[in-house]
Amino acid sequence: MINDPKIIIIALIGGIIPALFWLWFWLKEAQENQEPKGLLAVCFILGMISVIFVLPIQKFIQANIDLHQLKVISWASVEEIIKYLVVLAIIYKTRYSHRPIDWPIFMITAALGFAALENTLFLIKPLSLNQATVSLLTGQLRFLGSTLLHAVSSGIVGIALGLSLNMELLGRRIFLFFGLILAIALHSIFNFFIIENNGSNFLRVFAFLWVVTIIIMLLFEKLRRMNKKFNIAY
Repeated sequence: MINDPKIIIIALIGGIIPALFWLWFWLKEAQENQEPKGLLAVCFILGMISVIFVLPIQKFIQANIDLHQLKVISWASVEEIIKYLVVLAIIYKTRYSHRPIDWPIFMITAALGFAALENTLFLIKPLSLNQATVSLLTGQLRFLGSTLLHAVSSGIVGIALGLSLNMELLGRRIFLFFGLILAIALHSIFNFFIIENNGSNFLRVFAFLWVVTIIIMLLFEKLRRMNKKFNIAY
C-alpha cells in the first residue's frame, strides 16, 4: 500500500495528462462536437472509476482461467464491455445520444478516463521504488500504446453505434455486437503481442494501431456527414 501522497499525485499527473492530450486530439478530430464539457467530464471521471470494478473481475479471471489465450481475451472483454456500459448509463435515451458522432465521442472519453487511472496504477510501483527512468519509460510506452488502444477500441464501438443510429433495433444490436467483437479482438491482439514478446514488437504493434486509428479518423468523417441528416436541437 502506497501512503506517500507525493507519489500518488505524480502518478495521477503522469496518468491523466497523456489521456487528456488524446481526448483533445479526438475532440478536435470530431470538429463538430457539441457535447457539454460538464457531461464529458462526468464521462471521463466515471471511466476512471470503472477501473475499480474491472480489477476484481480480472483478478477472478486470473485465478480461475488457466488457458492463457482465453484469459487475455476475457480481460479485454471485461474492459470493453464495462466502458460501453459506463457510456450507456450516462447518455442512453438522452438528447446527447441522437447524433452519430455523439457515441464515439462519449465512448472515447470514457475510455481515456479508464486509461488515465490504469496508467496511474502502473506508474505508482516504479515511482515508489525511486525508479524515475522506468517510470518515464512506462509513461511514454503507455502514452503511445495502451492509452491510444483504449481510445481506438472504444471508438470502434462508438462508430458502430453511430453508423447504426437510423436502423431498426435489430440492426443496431448487430452493429453493437460486431463493434464489441472488433474492439475486443483489437485489444486482445495488442495484449498478446505485448505480453508474449515482452514489448519487443512494440513499434510493429504501434504501427498497426495507427493504421486502425487512421481508419477510425476516416469513419469520423462519414459520421460528420451523417450528422447533417439529424436535426437535433442542442
